[in-house]
Amino acid sequence: MVDPETLERITARRAELDGLEERLVKQLEEVRAERGELAVAIRVLERMSERITEESAAAAPVSAQLGGRAVLMIPHREPGVEETALPPEYQRILSVVRKAGGPVMVRQVGEELGLDTGVRGKLEPLRGKLSKLADRGWRHKQPDGKFASRL
Repeated sequence: MVDPETLERITARRAELDGLEERLVKQLEEVRAERGELAVAIRVLERMSERITEESAAAAPVSAQLGGRAVLMIPHREPGVEETALPPEYQRILSVVRKAGGPVMVRQVGEELGLDTGVRGKLEPLRGKLSKLADRGWRHKQPDGKFASRL
């Protein structure tokens, strides 16, 4: 026969272990949930990083090889660099902004160039070109989104 005191100790220890098991199960669930959240966070960061890389590549100066030397397709406006150094499409955009005589919206430039301005997606590439011209000093972009000639 088993001693009642030993049975009591065994029962008490079993209760301790049951409590420990419950706490460990709960901790394990919390750990797994957090690991899942971290996995999601990593995927989000990777996507964001890819987008930033793509946007940086899109915003990076476009260059071509000319005589074995890299040349910007849209050069920075500097003394001695004429508008004729720009591709013809960009020269037309500069001309439209200059003819406007004041700040113009992208839609106005698009209309003058004959683009379908009723579709926003048709204007976004033009907005990008105007922004690139502004970034390179060929035009001025105002806080309200309008573009004007540089003085």
